Amino acid sequence: MLPRAAPEAPAPCRAGASAVVRDNWNQTNREESTMAFGQPKIEYKTNSQILKMREAGLVLAEALDEAVAAATVGTTTAEVDAVFAAVLERRGATSNFKGYHGFPATICASVNHEVVHGFPSGYVLQDGDVLKIDGGAIVDGWHSDSARTVIVGQADPEDQRLSDVTEEAMWRGIAALANARFVGQIGEAIDDFVSAVPGKPLGILEDYVGHGIGSEMHQAPDVLNYRSGHRGARVKPGLCLAIEPMLVRGNIETRVLEDDWTVVTTDGSRASQWEHTVAVHLGGIWVLSAHDGGVAGLAPFGVVPSPIQP
Repeated sequence: MLPRAAPEAPAPCRAGASAVVRDNWNQTNREESTMAFGQPKIEYKTNSQILKMREAGLVLAEALDEAVAAATVGTTTAEVDAVFAAVLERRGATSNFKGYHGFPATICASVNHEVVHGFPSGYVLQDGDVLKIDGGAIVDGWHSDSARTVIVGQADPEDQRLSDVTEEAMWRGIAALANARFVGQIGEAIDDFVSAVPGKPLGILEDYVGHGIGSEMHQAPDVLNYRSGHRGARVKPGLCLAIEPMLVRGNIETRVLEDDWTVVTTDGSRASQWEHTVAVHLGGIWVLSAHDGGVAGLAPFGVVPSPIQP
């Protein structure tokens, strides 16, 4: 789940302060965050707090596994949401999506040209649909947030390429965090990779961004997925981020439907979203919402994640 990016400014503040489209996801945090020198203060976590986030991340990973498995031809997106919700209940976790400013479900289910924030519904999944499943979990007050793209049934090769590139862009952004001094280096790594991918160019959404996460789902700092000319926040132990690139096959312009939530591409082009919650700690980084902490996803980039010690 993600907030909307603010327009370019000398020092980016929390998302959506002067956005044309209302920022449902980030309104609470923007109004309630502690400020420091005019900017939202970053919450740096202790190892024990990060370990609670890891518990939430593992529940979330299991819930997404089952939701992805349920996303087959003939299934409704509401049924996928029910599968996800059942895992949270079974594991004693709660949803950080359902009820958030009135959002009605435990996942965002966004199909094809719907980029993010789609409602689960009676829509019956069709062969070749591109479904984005974005969900979260809370354990003892600590949050996790993660998203995956599922291509239902037989994939169009260009849709598969879109999803594959988006997923790799996410892992490259996470890999950049391992050695980054500033959060802006994540977006630089994502942008450089996507810009150099062979084939038809893919667009990086700029209106919606990643975010800090911890005792709330949306916190400072913003995590841009593109080069902006801004360094961003300094990377220090205790920083936890939701890194979530969103790519489209066409124009990056979007609009929000009349439900005031669902974001769609204006040209009808298909979109992909991948997301993980990642912690920086004294020993390195650890992907809190990946079963293996990010070992497999980061291996191609020479990054070895390190588990958090109690």
